[in-house]
Amino acid sequence: MHLLLVLLVVAGGMGLSVEAGLLGPLGGEVGDLWATFSIFGVGAALTFLLMLFFSPRGGASYFSQPGWQLLGGVLGPAYVIILTIAAPVIGVAMTMIGILAGQVFKSLVIDHYGLFGTPHRKIDKKRLYALAFILVALALVAKG
Repeated sequence: MHLLLVLLVVAGGMGLSVEAGLLGPLGGEVGDLWATFSIFGVGAALTFLLMLFFSPRGGASYFSQPGWQLLGGVLGPAYVIILTIAAPVIGVAMTMIGILAGQVFKSLVIDHYGLFGTPHRKIDKKRLYALAFILVALALVAKG
C-alpha cells in the first residue's frame, strides 16, 4: 500500500507539471486570473460531482471544522497564479523544481514540528541531503 501511495503522488506531481504547461499558454490568451479561475471552476464542478456520488453520509460537518483548516483554499489559487505567471517565463522544469524545493523545505519544517496536527518526523541527515539535491537540481536547471 505504501508503494502504491508513493506512485500515486508521483503521478500527481506529473499532473501538476502538465497543469503548469497548460496554464502558461492559457494565461497568455485569456489572462492569468481567468486561467486560474478556469482551473478552479472545472475542479470545483468535478469535485462537486464526486462528492454527490461518492462522499460518505453522516460524517463530521464541514462547517464545524476550525476556520484555519480552510486556509488551503487561499493557498491553492496563489499557487496556480504563480504557475501561470512563471512557467512561460522560466519554463515548466524550472518552475516545478522551484515549487518542489519550496514544498520539501516547508514539508520538513511541518513534519519536524508536527504542525497542523501531523505526526512528528524529525529532520535527519537523509532528509537534509534530499533537500540539498533538489537545490542542486534547481541550480543546474537554472544554469542550463
